[in-house]
Amino acid sequence: MPRKTNTDRKDRDKRGRSTEKRTPRPKPKIDFTIDAIDYKNTTLLRQFVTDQGRILPRKYTGLPAHYQRKMNKAVKRARQMLLMR
Repeated sequence: MPRKTNTDRKDRDKRGRSTEKRTPRPKPKIDFTIDAIDYKNTTLLRQFVTDQGRILPRKYTGLPAHYQRKMNKAVKRARQMLLMR
């Protein structure tokens, strides 16, 4: 006797993953013409940190690698100076 298939799961592919596209996280806009990434610029750095205080990865920020490294260093310095939590 054949198995019954679940017909109410039309939005899944063969592996069980959802076929809907996630809405992407809004990427922060930054002007790279000035040296804006600085530990004292906490308003800019807060755009790259979650509410829990975690630094967002490049996948979400959309920054080039060398700017992501500068941003990570600036966030960590701001935390050391108690400018950010």
